[in-house]
Amino acid sequence: MAGRISKKTIEAVQTTADIVQIIGEYTKLEPRGSDWWGCCPFHGEKTASFHVEPDKRFYYCFGCHAGGDVIKFLMEQEKLTYVQAIESLAKRYGIQVEYEDGYEVKEDPKFKLIQDYIELYERTAGMFHYMLTQTEQGKSALKYITDRGLSLETIDKFKLGYAPQDRKWLKDFLLKKNFSKEFLENSGLFSKKFPDIALYSNRLMFPIFNRDGKVVALGGRQLVNEPNSPKYLNSPDLIQYKKGETLYAFNFAKKSIKENKKVIFCEGYMDCIAYHQCGINYAVAPLGTALTEEQIKIIRPFVDEVLLSFDSDGAGQKATLRAILMLRASGLTCKVIRLEGGKDPAEIMINFGAETLTGYVLNAILDSDFLLSKLGKEYPIDTPEGKTKASLAFFPYIDALQSDIMKESCLEQLCQTFNLKPEAVKRDFQNREQARNRLKFQQPEKDESKNTSIKLTAELRSVLAIIAHIDKYNIVRNELTLQDFEDPSAQRLFSVLEECYQDGSLSLTGVLTHCKDESLSNLVTSVIATGEFNNDSEDLVQASVKMLKKRSLERQRDRVMARIRSLNVVTPDDQNQMNALLSEKMQIDKKLKS
Repeated sequence: MAGRISKKTIEAVQTTADIVQIIGEYTKLEPRGSDWWGCCPFHGEKTASFHVEPDKRFYYCFGCHAGGDVIKFLMEQEKLTYVQAIESLAKRYGIQVEYEDGYEVKEDPKFKLIQDYIELYERTAGMFHYMLTQTEQGKSALKYITDRGLSLETIDKFKLGYAPQDRKWLKDFLLKKNFSKEFLENSGLFSKKFPDIALYSNRLMFPIFNRDGKVVALGGRQLVNEPNSPKYLNSPDLIQYKKGETLYAFNFAKKSIKENKKVIFCEGYMDCIAYHQCGINYAVAPLGTALTEEQIKIIRPFVDEVLLSFDSDGAGQKATLRAILMLRASGLTCKVIRLEGGKDPAEIMINFGAETLTGYVLNAILDSDFLLSKLGKEYPIDTPEGKTKASLAFFPYIDALQSDIMKESCLEQLCQTFNLKPEAVKRDFQNREQARNRLKFQQPEKDESKNTSIKLTAELRSVLAIIAHIDKYNIVRNELTLQDFEDPSAQRLFSVLEECYQDGSLSLTGVLTHCKDESLSNLVTSVIATGEFNNDSEDLVQASVKMLKKRSLERQRDRVMARIRSLNVVTPDDQNQMNALLSEKMQIDKKLKS
């Protein structure tokens, strides 16, 4: 039976906990008389209907009808049990928790597991930080990061660290700290195929914090370029961490976000940290460029304005457009920061200093100006076809706007920018599909002979089958690596899948966005459209993985056999090498038979 907390403890928590302070960490509250009002944190809304009465220690939403006391609120927001919510509040306010006689206190296994993994990540991040700042091994990584303009104070604030080259070191270290092998194997710190091998090796480490400042995940950046390894390697979703529901540096930024009523979304860890070092403390990063609705929900109650600071490359521009549409659909004003003289905020900080970066932030342009400028460069607006294309590309932005006045204003801005007649633009806006069809009819047929021919090998077909059943990739990635492929096109597509997995955009749209090879993108689209791999998804994916592993092992065996044939056994060392090669061949043969 779960522990029953005494009435005395419950009353102490209810009377001591500041309900306005607690709820104010999740949504912006403003006083109206003796009560407080804000937008409901439980459902999206633009007009404040969420009501907190401090005297009654009670909250209520007139929109979705959620209501209760501070304990109920914490249960709903953090997905805690009744006992966990009380214990959390008691700890925060220094209240001794007492339990009634005759009841045995039992912890919720899931809650305890989450706390245990947070402890593991806190300890691991602490050791990585020590390695970076206090050891000979970390000196080159420390020089790298200080050369990029970060101060020791910033490095300490964000607990940046260094993962040593030795991949077995971390497992040995954590076992000595009394973490069990089984616990560590499921922690996300080690390879699934080789559980003694750490995922992070010779990387600059970025701890990822929850809103309370506890380390729940890690990101690691390459210090030496390794072609078959991603530049950034990030923790997968874990019991204590959901990538799409977390914002990097929100724990540091939340106070400044509330005070300034604005937030900067930037692309990566270094961009975000550079803003903070320059005193722009309301910057966060969505852990990859794929901004999610849940991440917008985190900042939505506190801000009137969102500034976007994504890279100027193709992927960054697509991320900017996607973010603009999502933010406008949420009713938020959106601006774009345009950096000049450097590719990212860190470079601006080093080359020109904090004042220049601050100036770029203050001079951020409205998203409508940004989009129209971008479209004016992408399309030949001195021709009717170019103007039509640019207008059609701008219409989704107008669709996302939540105000009819703003829609009207932006249509007028479009007309003025491209010298169009308002009546014609409004007709095309109201009849977008017909306008698109007319434009398609006017365009000449594409010269298919210009497309690069791609040979559809068995390996490539296997990767296409995996993409067709992309929800199975989480299983596939534990079985395959880039080394299992020989076909370059298959390798490129498999790399795209891993990139999508790492940045949280694992979907067909994500694959097409990340794939820079137009011929490969067209092939993926064609396969999905024809439904070639629609049937028997489980069997099809398993058969593809089995075939790829078999081919990879056969190539390994061929290489070993070639070395055996070329080896001339003369010395004892030669014999030892031959024995090792024969042993390796036996292991490969055993795997092929299994």
